[in-house]
Amino acid sequence: MELNLKNPLVFFDLETTGINIVSDRIVEISYVKVFPNGKEETKTRRINPEMHIPEASTAIHGITDEDVKDCPTFKAIAKSLAAQIEGCDLAGYNSNRFDIPLLAEEFLRAGVDVDLNKRKFVDVQTIFHKMEQRTLGAAYKFYCNKSLENAHTAEADTLATYEVLKAQLDRYPELKNDIDFLSEYSCFNNNVDFAGRMVYNEKKQEVFNFGKYKGRLVSEVFRTDPSYYSWMMQGDFPLNTKKILTNIKLRDFNTKEK
Repeated sequence: MELNLKNPLVFFDLETTGINIVSDRIVEISYVKVFPNGKEETKTRRINPEMHIPEASTAIHGITDEDVKDCPTFKAIAKSLAAQIEGCDLAGYNSNRFDIPLLAEEFLRAGVDVDLNKRKFVDVQTIFHKMEQRTLGAAYKFYCNKSLENAHTAEADTLATYEVLKAQLDRYPELKNDIDFLSEYSCFNNNVDFAGRMVYNEKKQEVFNFGKYKGRLVSEVFRTDPSYYSWMMQGDFPLNTKKILTNIKLRDFNTKEK
């Protein structure tokens, strides 16, 4: 089944130095940009992470320090990448929990303002886990009856994810061929920030989703325990999380002043 798109949909995958959103960096990004008319564009870029790629990570994706030493940094390509995904919705495999938060961090570190909150996100892994509970390789075999060659290379994983989503739409009539529906269906939590440290409650209010204040309104915690904001801003939290915390604090301050 071909995708029913209102906006271009970018399937993407990242290979990285590790799995820590705050401290790890991208070493390869690959995407397939699918247009509403069915046209497709594929691009893969290696990136110098400006840090050592741990051997454990190299063992997974095969990319070494030597492979990327002459490649551009993320900062060098950030503006062009932002332009390439401008106005696009985003899709990936486990992308809501990892790829999108890490991509947002890289853009913030590069000083490039990309408002990803305006995009729709489709996480093919979430759809798969809700339907079948398996891995990407198994998903590719299950839905497409193909073996995933070159797994853990960004391009192979990206193309497989794209094929799996189309096959999921063919297999499950209850899945609507509509990005708004798929985005909502493949979202586990109604996240405020990409890392899910804050979520919206049933009243669309921001609440903490971790720690001693889990379930408490963010604005209420800031009123009763002002030091908590400072603790988070100085702590090992993603830049995206800190940016949204500051927006909430400024919003509440400006509301109080009126």
